[in-house]
Amino acid sequence: MTTDQDLTMDGQPATAVFAAKGIDVTTSKDQGVIKVVKRQGLDGERPMIGDRVTVHYTGKLLTGNKFDCSRDRKEAFCFNVGKGQVLKAWDIGVLSMQMGEVCTLLCKPEYAYGSAGNPEKIPPNSLVVFEMELLKFEGEMLTDDSGIMRRIKVKGDGYTNPNDGSSVEVHLEGRCGGRLFDCRDVSFIVGEAEDKGVPLGVDRAMDKMQKGECCILYLKPKYGFGSKGKPEYKIGPDRDIIYEVTLKNFQRAKETWEMDLTEKIDLAAGVKHKGNQYFKVGLYHQAVIQYQRIVSWLEMECGSGIEQPKRIQSFMLTAHLNLALCFLRIKEFSQVVDNCNKAIELDEKNEKALYRRGEARLLRNEFTMAMEDFQLVLRVNPSNRAALAQIYICQSKIKEHHEHDKKIYANMFQKFAERDTKLKFHFESKHPAVSASYVLLCFLQYYADL
Repeated sequence: MTTDQDLTMDGQPATAVFAAKGIDVTTSKDQGVIKVVKRQGLDGERPMIGDRVTVHYTGKLLTGNKFDCSRDRKEAFCFNVGKGQVLKAWDIGVLSMQMGEVCTLLCKPEYAYGSAGNPEKIPPNSLVVFEMELLKFEGEMLTDDSGIMRRIKVKGDGYTNPNDGSSVEVHLEGRCGGRLFDCRDVSFIVGEAEDKGVPLGVDRAMDKMQKGECCILYLKPKYGFGSKGKPEYKIGPDRDIIYEVTLKNFQRAKETWEMDLTEKIDLAAGVKHKGNQYFKVGLYHQAVIQYQRIVSWLEMECGSGIEQPKRIQSFMLTAHLNLALCFLRIKEFSQVVDNCNKAIELDEKNEKALYRRGEARLLRNEFTMAMEDFQLVLRVNPSNRAALAQIYICQSKIKEHHEHDKKIYANMFQKFAERDTKLKFHFESKHPAVSASYVLLCFLQYYADL
């Protein structure tokens, strides 16, 4: 075991300071993590479980030996607190801090490096001390576009989460601008929350939650009530909303590997119908969820006999075509191209797939590739007037693009010519005896070296 003879705090032995001023911040109050505040933080919220926190830290043994320091590397450290990504003592200690706070944590081995220690740095069963500064914290982003941010108030139990198709029971409290507009217990199917008036963002957060969890979801309009708002709740268009969600219970749906092919095909028909219903009323994100379920069930299936392969191909082709159309509506053009490509793999002359891929490429300003797609459409169906009209648009766009390039290059060459004239005049004024042919040769050599 180490001793405390070398490490001091405020000129006193460290253990004496912790004994006099320390606070046990463990939930079990077993003295596993003792905290002494060196600098008070800003009054206000503390981090919640799952928050992304940024800290500076210095780790020392009770001998005073420093074994790690973020400031020495001149780089703060980030992690999701309360998720087991770092030492247990850090999760506990940081959750007790406020923004800007500086504190020192005395950590027992079972909350730090345990009986093994850390080779060459920390002996086995060592008490360690960390000085921590909480620089900032923010909620956990659940989507790549930062449209759903979660902050966990109460951690859930277990290690399982609802999946698409699960039946869930939740308590909801929705707020907008500080006003409570929704407070209820409700049950719904994950992927179909819209049927119960539950926003997309709450639905999409379900597969990250555990039973008993209570979290706060900050939803951007895309995941809330969108550009239409929610008149019955007196919420206007494009408003951010906040939902506090408690997952009371859930029953998971069968996973792909738990179903046989007959069951998958039977379910696919109902899911396709559900997706079509959402599409018809403009709920494209919700429709995407349904069509993607079909793909996840059937993409690795071949089937047997004559009928099964045909049905699988039919469902897969329809799902990819419908996904392409949904993504076209929500302007995710790369996803349109990807799904059209998959549809074309199933049916190389599929008119809808070729046309929709052309539309997406046109909207991505890939005019030549778009025109090639529309020409392929005409080969499949020469009477497709829409494709012909799109070809004229592509030709016009290509011509505009070329004219724009001509202007850019014309201006560029004009500037080069003006610079060359100035250089030539300057050279000849300094060297009047040099022939014009030699000057030309010099300029040619100059441009050859560029």
